[in-house]
Amino acid sequence: MTSTPPHQSILDKPFVLDLFAGPGGLDVAGRVLDVPSLGIEWDRSACLTRYAAGLETLHADVSEVRRDSFESLPPEINVLAGGPPCQTYSVAGRGAGRKALEDVKTLINDLAAGASDEDIDKKLKSLEARGGDPRTALVLEPLRYAIQATRSPNRGYRPYDVIVLEQVPAVVEVWRHYAKVLEETGLPDGTKYKVVVDVLATETYGVPQTRSRAVLIARRTGLGEPELPEATHRAYEARQWNRRNSAGSDQVQATLDEACTEEPPSQPVKKNEPKHWLSMRDALAAEVGTHRGRKRPFLVRSNYGSSGDPKRRGVRTDQQPAATVTGRISRFVVFEHLDDHTGVVREGPRFNMNEAGMLQSFPPDYPWSGTAKAQQVGNAVPPLFGAHLLSAALGLPAPDPDALREPWAPATEEQRAKLRSHGCGAADDCTVRCPRPDEQTPPRSAPRPRKSK
Repeated sequence: MTSTPPHQSILDKPFVLDLFAGPGGLDVAGRVLDVPSLGIEWDRSACLTRYAAGLETLHADVSEVRRDSFESLPPEINVLAGGPPCQTYSVAGRGAGRKALEDVKTLINDLAAGASDEDIDKKLKSLEARGGDPRTALVLEPLRYAIQATRSPNRGYRPYDVIVLEQVPAVVEVWRHYAKVLEETGLPDGTKYKVVVDVLATETYGVPQTRSRAVLIARRTGLGEPELPEATHRAYEARQWNRRNSAGSDQVQATLDEACTEEPPSQPVKKNEPKHWLSMRDALAAEVGTHRGRKRPFLVRSNYGSSGDPKRRGVRTDQQPAATVTGRISRFVVFEHLDDHTGVVREGPRFNMNEAGMLQSFPPDYPWSGTAKAQQVGNAVPPLFGAHLLSAALGLPAPDPDALREPWAPATEEQRAKLRSHGCGAADDCTVRCPRPDEQTPPRSAPRPRKSK
């Protein structure tokens, strides 16, 4: 087994294929690291954001590309990455993926054993017929792509060198089974990988938000032992004033008063000690690009409850990291302390999309486009976290977080037209090869049964 010197990429020219690419979190990470990428994304609005940001994109369904046009993908791609849609595995969702976990593990074994696509698709349809969510199958796509690469004449039947996957924590058991298969059984052509899997907290990598992600990093055998990225910041530790859940104005006033008198946490003084986690104030106070900065102390109250109680709404001050940014971020209520001497509090402006993106570690002025922008922000991989994952996977130095705090230069109209011609088939519109509009809205969750009194 070869070893890689520190800070030297294990690949001469890494090129990432980003499955389920969303508005570009992992691709922005690649841009910061000077690693090219191609994203596959089915949602029209997310693609519009990607075109505006200047990111190479295919507006397509990941499964259809694998089935029908895999040979058209650039043969020099050597890194496979992605975060399959998480709704069926999320604790907040209906949990169809969790119920089908053992079925998914069986299908992973079947794929590694060389089962045909037809056989796998037939079994997936059977799962769906039994009430499973069709999106559950998408967690298999990275493995199916890895196998397809070894069967591709256009690639010279060459496997991917590196695989990087991330998902909600509930999927860690799927990633662990991926790891077991990739290490012990290997792909049907005999290719094996060394793999690490864990659940990581994004605030320990400088993201001003508490968000846990299950990650997998795999390197083809012979490319060295993979390692998880080393944390650069301390883990967020809840205090008593972090846990205020009352929705009443008196509670808001008391919490905000305390936030205004609380001293910001001091930075570490010992050499090589992790930095303090970043707060919402750290992310939003400075004026950058068109962002004017939030100068007054503020408090954020989420619009949904916790522990099954809609009245228990999470509350955090600007000196804490944001709660997990979801598609509901635009509904979070923000209270501002107008004057430290009078203690007057009012409801202030809610987070705009650039601010929401900054809480995800996107650059200021990132060109969010199309509709459902809040959903795009909430679904995205935090770019700084993605940069740490790619750096660790490729043996690169830890990313410079300041690179993501600079205003983003949007694509010119000419560049957008060129990107869209490649991604959609026309310079100014979608074409018949793009996913149909009625396919671009995730299915609604069934109403939850009411508990009997």
